[in-house]
Amino acid sequence: MRLLFLILVIVSFSFHGLAQISKIEKKIAGYVDANNNSALKLLEEAVNINSGSMNFEGVYKVGQLFKARLDALGFETRWVDGKPFGRAGHLVGYHTGKGTGKTLLLIGHLDTVFEPSTTFQKFTMVNDSTATGPGISDMKGGDVMIIYSLEALRQAGLLKNMNIIVVMTGDEELSGRPLELARKDLVEAAKVADIALGMEDGDSDPTTGVISRRSSSSWELNVTGVSAHSSQIFTSTIGAGAIYEASRILTEFYENLSTEKDLTFNPGMILGGSDIQRDEVLDGGLAFGKGNIVAKHAVVTGDIRAISFEQLKKAQEIMQQVVAKHLPQTKATLLFDDGYPPLAPTDGNKKLLEHYSKVSEDLGLGKVTAVNPRNAGAADISFTAGYVDMAIDGLGLFGGYGHTDKEFANLNWLPRQTKRIALLMYRLTQNPLGNKK
Repeated sequence: MRLLFLILVIVSFSFHGLAQISKIEKKIAGYVDANNNSALKLLEEAVNINSGSMNFEGVYKVGQLFKARLDALGFETRWVDGKPFGRAGHLVGYHTGKGTGKTLLLIGHLDTVFEPSTTFQKFTMVNDSTATGPGISDMKGGDVMIIYSLEALRQAGLLKNMNIIVVMTGDEELSGRPLELARKDLVEAAKVADIALGMEDGDSDPTTGVISRRSSSSWELNVTGVSAHSSQIFTSTIGAGAIYEASRILTEFYENLSTEKDLTFNPGMILGGSDIQRDEVLDGGLAFGKGNIVAKHAVVTGDIRAISFEQLKKAQEIMQQVVAKHLPQTKATLLFDDGYPPLAPTDGNKKLLEHYSKVSEDLGLGKVTAVNPRNAGAADISFTAGYVDMAIDGLGLFGGYGHTDKEFANLNWLPRQTKRIALLMYRLTQNPLGNKK
């Protein structure tokens, strides 16, 4: 009797979850479940192709794997040659439907942090619900979900009416330069789209979604002073020296900005002395000096992360004001690069999270809330900020230990998350507000 009771409870729970979705949505979900083994095989095939960011041949090969699937779905696809920005390139696909609904932009990436020289190379089953492999959750699992969610929509007769853009970049883990060229195709797609859906794995928590990401850009501080015997430091002609000035600047950065919510700025490398030899490629170098010589040079490099364009601009202005003061007989300059822009938690993004959470609850998979932006790194979806009305990320395959040789994926979430994505896409294209009719 107890066993029968438990079975009835499980069946009742499952029925309750599925009862919240429409007949056409059940058809979509049914296709995903019926083809999960095929999705697993595609995931294994993709993971077993090394596509470290600098393995251009491997990145291209993974791109062609997904390109063939998009071609079969009726997308107009092209491979963007990455030579102008020093990388393999990107896969871009456009699907123009017969309907007039919202245009969705689906974002993935083909590359991983694991180059051919690493020992972590193959897809491996750990148990019936867990597998390891390079890029399995970051983010080839998300790429596979893009393909199977689209296939489910086509099988239900819905894709023909949808306007979809797919962009899978080939350098998300190690961006090409100049960045404006490396992200040109993504930005152009964002200008056309209304809603952006990012298939990164987020914080690998199925109860959260990413509606804001902080910016990620770098800065470089260069300081010069007057070199002399240390006995003359602080005199009117010699002044404070480069290292004291660099220390003052960093201290005032901390005093002025360290309490700003969601803002961080980290000095990661510093060189100082009577002479320095900078290696810009490795962001390091050699410093020479003696305790009895006033330092002539100092250089500091770091990053800055902000939650919005406004916060980033304000922080940069304050940092420049600090640099402009100068201790006696010193000079300093501060340069910023553009880097990854912020994705602010806009009202549109919050509304999209509500739609996503509703889909999840209707599938019996629970409520979804927003990730703390301090726990979400930079990602390609940030380049859609200011162009699309709504954006959400972290929709990929959940797992853990990303960027390490312990990276794994929870395979139970491959069909579940694919269903979430497919139903979200369907609802968003049926109704701009994402509500079921």
